[in-house]
Amino acid sequence: MKLNQENYYSEKSNWNYFSVSQYKSFMRCEAQAMAELRGEYKRPVTRAILIGSFVDAFFEGTLENFIKENPAVFTRKKELRAEFRRANQIIETVKTDKKFMDFMGGEKQKIFEFELFGVKWKAKLDSYMAGKCITDLKVVANMRTIPFWRYDLQGAVYQKGVEIVTGEKLPFYLAVVTKEKVMDRDIWQIPQSTLDMALREIEQNIGQYAEIKAGYREPCRCGECDYCKSIKQARVRNYNELLEA
Repeated sequence: MKLNQENYYSEKSNWNYFSVSQYKSFMRCEAQAMAELRGEYKRPVTRAILIGSFVDAFFEGTLENFIKENPAVFTRKKELRAEFRRANQIIETVKTDKKFMDFMGGEKQKIFEFELFGVKWKAKLDSYMAGKCITDLKVVANMRTIPFWRYDLQGAVYQKGVEIVTGEKLPFYLAVVTKEKVMDRDIWQIPQSTLDMALREIEQNIGQYAEIKAGYREPCRCGECDYCKSIKQARVRNYNELLEA
């Protein structure tokens, strides 16, 4: 299938391609990742996710449509909820930051399809500047949370995918703005050595995930995610397990 903005997130697309978000889903819990693919489980859309999507939609030029499709951004009085008024403030702040806007000034939501480590991948880039750089927009609680989300994996796949398709190996940046009372923002470059290490990690794991996805291997349950808790059966356990946690 040929990917476009309409079918990129479709069920068929998710079965046919790996994405960084799908890869990280397998990292967290193989069983939940497969349940999502089969349509048996859907992760809840949190306010935090919606706030990030709100800011993303502004940079994509689709904010008006986003608001129409997500009535949860409004109160019963049809006013923007406080969190989304905050998102508007974030947008207004970064709009006045020349460095931030320069890095977000490339082609928006550019789709790449490529084969890597024997599997088909898809990637949609927030800002792609041919010959210059790849930038991904992030709205986070604070700067200290950035390493937790493993954006190095995203950068590694995006960089390699662009290189496979275009022949150019471009630096990868994160354009990060925080949701703090006094919001912070910076451009973070992920060093090439970190991207190379992340790519080696993906190479080691992707074969197993591809086999699970193809039905050749049973997925493991993490036992801790919402999906695993939703399907578990009670069992007798040792109280001291709680003391060791």
